[in-house]
Amino acid sequence: METAIDERKGPQRKKGGRPAKSIKRSCTLVVRLTETERLLVRGKAREAGLSTSAWFRVAAKKATVVARLSPEEAALLRMLSGLANNLNQLARLAHREGLLSVQGKCRLALEEINRLLQDLSRR
Repeated sequence: METAIDERKGPQRKKGGRPAKSIKRSCTLVVRLTETERLLVRGKAREAGLSTSAWFRVAAKKATVVARLSPEEAALLRMLSGLANNLNQLARLAHREGLLSVQGKCRLALEEINRLLQDLSRR
């Protein structure tokens, strides 16, 4: 077996060890979990035949993120909450003064609540 000889360095030898990876993972991400969450992730990784890190990478690639409420939707929910409060006050008034005295107000509040719920379900 012949080895190439460099006059300055002497005989060249093949570099030993593991070959360099084409994709190096140099960034780390620290995730804090409860013990229950850790066991859940570890179990899912084991079921998939992956390491915990590999499972997290696959899960991150396949995950679909559901957006939080838009400002318009949050405003609709606040209005719905206020209407629910009004409806509760009308119900208490109906118990005190009788149902017929607040019937119209209750109908209007219920129609407004239904409209807001329909607006939210369309989004």
